[in-house]
Amino acid sequence: MTVRVLIADDQDLIRLGLRALVESEADLAVVGEAADGLAAVAVAGRERPDVVLMDVRMPGIDGIEATRRIVADPGLAGTRVIVLTTFELDEYVFDALRYGASGFLIKDTKPTELLRAIRLVAEGEALLSPSVTRRVVREFATRPSRVPRPHPRLDSLTEREREVVGLVGEGLSNEEIAARLVLSPATARTHVSRAMVKLAARDRAQLVVFAYQSGLVDR
Repeated sequence: MTVRVLIADDQDLIRLGLRALVESEADLAVVGEAADGLAAVAVAGRERPDVVLMDVRMPGIDGIEATRRIVADPGLAGTRVIVLTTFELDEYVFDALRYGASGFLIKDTKPTELLRAIRLVAEGEALLSPSVTRRVVREFATRPSRVPRPHPRLDSLTEREREVVGLVGEGLSNEEIAARLVLSPATARTHVSRAMVKLAARDRAQLVVFAYQSGLVDR
């Protein structure tokens, strides 16, 4: 299957470079471009891409608001958003994840890593490495201005599932969770999957956000 990609960036040169890179791969195809947030939402609604490469800072509405609108559209339930940012500690990263982005990439990411990320997210995975999760999400989720807001379905989790979600929030992989809790990797994956279903998380990235918002991560 061909992964259909939408590129949203206000810089012509970056869009051109991303298009050339994506279209150099037989299993990827660019189905649209947008130079601002409103156009990104409109093109996404029309083309229904599998993956959107979304710049943060764009005219009109920014990439964060555009991401929120795309994720909130029931007709785009199969569309995943990768946010592109200039700095690893971009203040918008946490909001992007909270609004449903499946992850983010730094703009100077190596081409091979960008292509891998597109395929990974298209398959429903979250683009959040443990190290990035710990460094970036913790930075912004633990600011004093952010107070815990328990997920309305938090009570549906078992004690073990709550514990597992907290470890996901710390950036641990399923294998690391299994080692920490003395479980098999398969059991850890099962707990993560059940928690995602109960909390209606689109992917692991959103589960990380829920963990912080609900106060399941040690601060």
